[in-house]
Amino acid sequence: MSDLILSSLPLLFKGLLVTLLLSVASIIGSTLLGLLAAVLRTSNVPVGAQIARVYTELFRGTPVLITLMFIYFGVAYFGYEINLFAAGILGLSIYQGAYISEVFRAGIEAVPKGQWEVSQILGLDKRQAFFSVILPQTRKIVLPPLAGQYLSLIKDTSIVSMIGMSELMHQGQAIVDRIGQPVVIYLLVAALYFAICYPLSRWVQHHNHTRSQLS
Repeated sequence: MSDLILSSLPLLFKGLLVTLLLSVASIIGSTLLGLLAAVLRTSNVPVGAQIARVYTELFRGTPVLITLMFIYFGVAYFGYEINLFAAGILGLSIYQGAYISEVFRAGIEAVPKGQWEVSQILGLDKRQAFFSVILPQTRKIVLPPLAGQYLSLIKDTSIVSMIGMSELMHQGQAIVDRIGQPVVIYLLVAALYFAICYPLSRWVQHHNHTRSQLS
């Protein structure tokens, strides 16, 4: 049994590295996209707000696998090429960005409207007020739910194996197909996912506990 574990670890660690890179890139992409959609949703531009609303409702109402399949195979259908890693980042960013946009929107709307008025009194235009006054306050509000959404994104990376990317889950499946022992291998895969997610989960719990004590 120990020989099986030792022989499997190099491939699993290779998949873990891909999962980490995919997670980090998708977290950055989904955060930027989610913030943009949230700004549009809370803006006074009707067209932009409507586009952002359609985007969030569309992707929150469909499975992440459909998004990944549509991007990877849809791009090829139109005569273009996209590699697996780029398709994974794009698919996860678009899908998770729809959820993150709602987190940001709730945070922006939770900032007292008086903050906008104070910013105008200080001579700040809307862009300056948003980035200098509203966004810093929004960040404090959204940090715990945002981290929870990042946890969901990290776990969603396992679905990218369905389009053939050799991330952690795909490497685990390849080992099982070759040597069997699915219980042992998938336990190792689960342990590695746990090693990624547990610190972030503990941080969220600690942050929420600290906030509740301060309030």
